[in-house]
Amino acid sequence: MAKIALKGVDKVYSGGGKGSGGVKAVDNLDLEIADGEFMVLVGPSGCGKSTALRMIAGLEEISAGELLIGDEVVNDRPPKDRDIAMVFQNYALYPHMTVEQNLAFGLKLRKIAKPEIQRRVAEAAAMLGLEPYLKRKPAALSGGQRQRVAMGRAIVREPQAFLMDEPLSNLDAKLRVQMRASLNQLHERLGVTTVYVTHDQVEAMTLGDRVAVLRDGRLQQVDTPKNLFRNPVNLFVAGFIGSPAMNFVGAELQRDGDAGVLSFASHKLPVPAEVLDAREGLRDYFGRSLILGIRPSDFEDAALASHDSATIQVTADVTEELGTEINVIFGVDAPPVQHEDAAALAADAAGDDEEAEAAAALPLSGDRSMFTARVNPRSEVAPGKALTLAVDVTQLHFFDKESGLAIGHPDNA
Repeated sequence: MAKIALKGVDKVYSGGGKGSGGVKAVDNLDLEIADGEFMVLVGPSGCGKSTALRMIAGLEEISAGELLIGDEVVNDRPPKDRDIAMVFQNYALYPHMTVEQNLAFGLKLRKIAKPEIQRRVAEAAAMLGLEPYLKRKPAALSGGQRQRVAMGRAIVREPQAFLMDEPLSNLDAKLRVQMRASLNQLHERLGVTTVYVTHDQVEAMTLGDRVAVLRDGRLQQVDTPKNLFRNPVNLFVAGFIGSPAMNFVGAELQRDGDAGVLSFASHKLPVPAEVLDAREGLRDYFGRSLILGIRPSDFEDAALASHDSATIQVTADVTEELGTEINVIFGVDAPPVQHEDAAALAADAAGDDEEAEAAAALPLSGDRSMFTARVNPRSEVAPGKALTLAVDVTQLHFFDKESGLAIGHPDNA
């Protein structure tokens, strides 16, 4: 096992026309991955996460900066000499070989002794539940079984680190949940440093010891899943992490004795003194506009709320009954937030720049912001019906409307 460190790492692809400096896919990336840590790189398509992984693997040259595996700089070391093993989304199994032969093939190339190969293959097969399939060829396996073979091929290497590039993206939703659990168990058992790339933030939150959020090749924030959710550093991280996504709206913060009050659209929410005290600099925004963020899970149907809370009156436009919860989608009479971070989130959600621009220009509800509240499944809410929503004001998020930075976050001091 080994720690991995990227120090000021850049990746620039040439191109872009005459006089162009090229395209910077990774921009001054500083990231330390501890020995035995499970680090997830997450972000929208094109954010540089796979490029960063491929630089660690040695499949992409580093344009600037240093990459260390253990205590050694490996910038110029070929992939075969880095003592890492990769797992890709496309499995890359040899179709003419059995599962057993696929697992053993890399070890035979390295001229490992036959008894040692047999030992490693048997251990990996037992660990991954592949023992009944050792004599089968990949065509006779399900997608999940093939992915387990791909992981087994990495495990038998006994490398210093595993690098995984969206290994579960080809699996159906139920199988992804099962494989996530298997990956967690594997990491607990093996304790090998793992760098895992995904665009799926649910995968990131359930697998990572820490999660690094990237955007446009730049690291936005690296922290535990819980801290990313509770204390996002900026508007982009706040909107990217969490499902359904955080709700944003422009608001005015006014003084109310020792506390404060937020006004947005026709709604007012109190801001307790302890919330103001916990977010350094928030009192400086009295009499000013800011961006308010409210997570869907911090709403509740007031008729079912377990404690006294501030409330707002809304009308449900759409309800999504999911069995364990109901998502209530409603409009507030305030325009959608106009900020580059919000535009980037819209682009990722749309999956296409033109679609995102169109969505930003023509909101489905006119010039209103659409909010989502997650409420108790026993709620009687229905489309078109008025609803009183309780709001946990101790969990509100506040962002500067110019910079998009979270107000009071220690990294923004």
